[in-house]
Amino acid sequence: MTISKRDQAAIWHPFTQHQTTGYPMPIARGEGAYLVAQDGKRYLDLISSWWVNILGHARKEIAEAIYQQALTLEHVIFAGFTHEPAVQLAETLLQLLGGHFSKVFYSDNGSTAIEIALKMAYQYWYNQGEKQRKRFIAFECAYHGDTFGAMAVGKSSGFYTPFEDLLFTVDSFAYPATWLNDPEIEQKEKIILEKLSQHLEKYGKETAAMIIEPLVQGAGGMRMCRPEFLQKLQAVLAPYGVLTIYDEVMTGFHRTGTLFACHKAKTNPDIICLAKGLTGGFLPLAATICQEKIYQAFLGATFAKALAHGHSFTANPLGCAAALASLQLLQSSEIKAQIAKIEAIHSHMLPKLHTHIPVQHMRYCGTIAAFDLQSNSAYGSQLSQELRGRFLEKGLLVRPLGNVIYFMPPYCVKEQELQQAYHLVIEAIQGVTA
Repeated sequence: MTISKRDQAAIWHPFTQHQTTGYPMPIARGEGAYLVAQDGKRYLDLISSWWVNILGHARKEIAEAIYQQALTLEHVIFAGFTHEPAVQLAETLLQLLGGHFSKVFYSDNGSTAIEIALKMAYQYWYNQGEKQRKRFIAFECAYHGDTFGAMAVGKSSGFYTPFEDLLFTVDSFAYPATWLNDPEIEQKEKIILEKLSQHLEKYGKETAAMIIEPLVQGAGGMRMCRPEFLQKLQAVLAPYGVLTIYDEVMTGFHRTGTLFACHKAKTNPDIICLAKGLTGGFLPLAATICQEKIYQAFLGATFAKALAHGHSFTANPLGCAAALASLQLLQSSEIKAQIAKIEAIHSHMLPKLHTHIPVQHMRYCGTIAAFDLQSNSAYGSQLSQELRGRFLEKGLLVRPLGNVIYFMPPYCVKEQELQQAYHLVIEAIQGVTA
């Protein structure tokens, strides 16, 4: 029996309707920007395998770091104990983020990093006697993960209809999605900020925090906003003491062109969540990082004020070792040059698309590029599945988000590979829309 058939007999895959989906493709190995299937066919991984393999597959430097760490310490309980990789990684992250962050809380993945941030924000106020601060604010079409708190602040994404009755209430506002040559962006931003200001006048002292995917909403359709909007948003929230949580699970580690999106936006969130590319895609690891004032609110003579949260694999030494190796690579001049080249290709190729295929709302931010097909195709629709198959036929891993086609390649992708990928995507879309 083939691997695919054995898989179908035993495995339930994420974000998959198995009644309408065929056999999964067996992958034998990864090589840089490519995945190699069991039959030997190579696929250019233009989405970095769900946005995690930022440096490419099977980087020897990261594999070697994991191997060396495994020979010394593979795991230890992190309550009452510590180890060098965890301390070194926390010090490195704090130094890279800048001076206004002070503490790192480790977990396993993006969803758990968000859960911790929400709990931190709520208990921050609770511990200070402001128990009325039970409200949270989020943007429409946001996606923050699939655990219950993350689902609540991402409820408007449309993924969680069966669970809506179980989720806490969140105040949602329109997101000022923009694109190249958008003439209405300033007006859109103004309207949203005015509505938020009116809301805060009424509920500001009842609101614990606002959570944001800074600069780019990922699973919601690679919707992008301007740095100027985030700066104005921070100014609107500040008078009411509302905490800001930046979900940089996807946008972190140079995805937006700077090491973190908050650097590009020139804003200072109270809490930031990191995962995905943190280990270069090798191992699960996440971090929720906060300012000192947050941490101080949890100190007390008894356990009552402590953050009662933890994971069995918190600060796993192997994951920390992988992250340290990945961060060292990310700071190299070679990788930074590659990131600049990817952004330059996006800026050159995107404006040309409309002369070949019916597209709109072309946009890019750092290494992320996206455009919308002139179709109302929803997530998981027949059109998106057909396109995914056509892209695979052409040797490309591209996973449409409904009518949104996006590129988020690993930084090791070569210029000619990415340019050729644009042409192949055009051919695939022409075949569907003809």
